[in-house]
Amino acid sequence: MSEKGVVCVTGGSGFIGSWLVRLLLSGGYTVHATVQNLNDEKETKHLESLEGADSSTLHLFQIDLLDYDSVFAAINGTVGVFHLASPCIVDTVHDPQRQLLDPAIKGTMNVLKAAKECGVKRVVLTSSISAITPSPNWPADVPKREDCWADLDFCKQNGLWYPASKIMAEKAAWDFAKETGLDVVVINPGTVMGPIIPPSVNASMLMLLRLTQGCTEEYENFYMGPVHVKDVALAHILLYENTAASGRHLCVEAIRHYGDFAAKVAELYPEYNMPRIPKDTQPGLLRVEDGSKKLMDLGIQFTQIIKDSVESLKEKGYIS
Repeated sequence: MSEKGVVCVTGGSGFIGSWLVRLLLSGGYTVHATVQNLNDEKETKHLESLEGADSSTLHLFQIDLLDYDSVFAAINGTVGVFHLASPCIVDTVHDPQRQLLDPAIKGTMNVLKAAKECGVKRVVLTSSISAITPSPNWPADVPKREDCWADLDFCKQNGLWYPASKIMAEKAAWDFAKETGLDVVVINPGTVMGPIIPPSVNASMLMLLRLTQGCTEEYENFYMGPVHVKDVALAHILLYENTAASGRHLCVEAIRHYGDFAAKVAELYPEYNMPRIPKDTQPGLLRVEDGSKKLMDLGIQFTQIIKDSVESLKEKGYIS
């Protein structure tokens, strides 16, 4: 048994999840990490080869978010839960209920119910900036911070099913916490980038990859600024360990427009044929350097992202 106790990380094999498992193991925790398929080496091998991972410190569980018993088995015996598992699809969604809404909302409820039943002391829920923006009626001269919620009707009318799934799942979590007294804190990361541990590329690193290949997409309703994956993982642990932390926590290096990010990548890597994107790609989004003031006040220092991200894509052979 580790000195820090046993915690569960749902979605442990993912981009953020792998980093979180890595940092928890190095911080002296025992980890129950969940995967979708225990027989798929693409989900398990990179976790089992993390430093500090052995049969006593890392336990892998196969779960289906919609199957309560499988979720309960993974959470049983833990004192803390990090709920990251939720589908992320920013391209066209054909069956939103099945692909996004059910796993996000019912999955979150299953995790919280199991956490409550198992006597877990704190749940850190990974929401998203997609539960903060798009919010077209927000005043343009006010920064979008934790008090801003994305507009669910706008998302549904415009087929923005990923933000819709994150808004509904987070709101359901807050309702559950209020009704049951379960201690829940929420993190709302921006576009997460940085060194890749899993063998596949996640949705936000795919944005960067497409950018280096000349993609001019602006991600108007999906962007509020980038954040380093290691910082996101560290913020999860900080929110779990710091008893004073409560409520939502925006997690971005700074609130920026996608055009700012694209221009910076082009400046650092002139060898790629980057598209020039008109400056204001996020209408109504006020740029601020301390967008994540709440997390900064708790001690998080944000690191630069672009070089680590591009070098990781190179190292993995996605770009030359």
